[in-house]
Amino acid sequence: MKYKPLGFFYIWIILLAIGCGQSKEKKIPEENAIYDSYKLVEDWPNLTEDYILGMPTGLGIDSESNIVVFHRAGRPWSFPPPEEKIKKNTILTIDRETGKILKSWGSDLFLMPHGLEIDRDNNIWVTDVGLQQILKFNQDGELVRVIGEATILGNDSIHFSLPTDVAGAPDGSFYVSDGYGNSRVVKYSKDNSFLFEWGKNGPDYKLNRGDNEGEFNTPHGIDLDKNMNVYIADRENNRIQKFDSEGNFIAVWQNKSAHQLYSVAVDHKNNHLLAIDYDSIAKASKIFRFDLDLNLDMQFNNPNTRYHDIAIDNEGTIYVGDIAGNKIQKFLLVKSE
Repeated sequence: MKYKPLGFFYIWIILLAIGCGQSKEKKIPEENAIYDSYKLVEDWPNLTEDYILGMPTGLGIDSESNIVVFHRAGRPWSFPPPEEKIKKNTILTIDRETGKILKSWGSDLFLMPHGLEIDRDNNIWVTDVGLQQILKFNQDGELVRVIGEATILGNDSIHFSLPTDVAGAPDGSFYVSDGYGNSRVVKYSKDNSFLFEWGKNGPDYKLNRGDNEGEFNTPHGIDLDKNMNVYIADRENNRIQKFDSEGNFIAVWQNKSAHQLYSVAVDHKNNHLLAIDYDSIAKASKIFRFDLDLNLDMQFNNPNTRYHDIAIDNEGTIYVGDIAGNKIQKFLLVKSE
């Protein structure tokens, strides 16, 4: 395997493995009777006893509102990853109601699965932080596009450093959050042409942690609203940043109740933004809900979890991938009257 590591890259891996320091607890009102609420659906999904789900790192919703899962199929996190691709299926489509597997594929394709996005044409986009690539498949699992040079790290228009997620726009353009090494967001046209990038994290992380407005310290999750505003889960800065479609900064929300802000997802029907964090001391994740101006609406805590990704269906149902318990949780929206 040919890896050309960036000069500062291994410092990043050590930093991410150690995690952030403790933060002061900020009192934010918990979910109560005046808000909508979310109810955990027990015994979902309905997997067979012999099926072992790996770390569910990427989640998406297809055109039939079924949940699509990108998981590591038993492979533990490591970098560099093993040279051999994962032999088991890594992409599942799960029926939203029954929780049964409708489709399973993706064997012998990936080194280290990470993010997943489904576009309006039902194409499945994934990021592989071992391959350093973004791959696009049609709904039948046929590979139709690859961006990036396999296993080669870089920071130009065709190379990445552990890219984390993808978000597609209606015009076919798309954004890549790139990622653990480069801490930037890159926008491409529908024909893969590089358009522009923004965000930075200096080569000496002790001097520049990428914590200014418009900078990142591991952009880990990304999503768009109907106005094509871009929401970034700025993981190690423990915050959400909002930008317009040209990368101009609009707003920020700073999380002060945990240590890492992992992912975001827009609830298009109800005009909400959902997000997940992780508290490395409490070993627990929270689910947050905001309006699209990043005003916090509600939150609820989920002990003994480490949520990695979040997805919202057209009914406002929340799905989260828990990499601590290697499970998927489903929360139904219960509207207040």
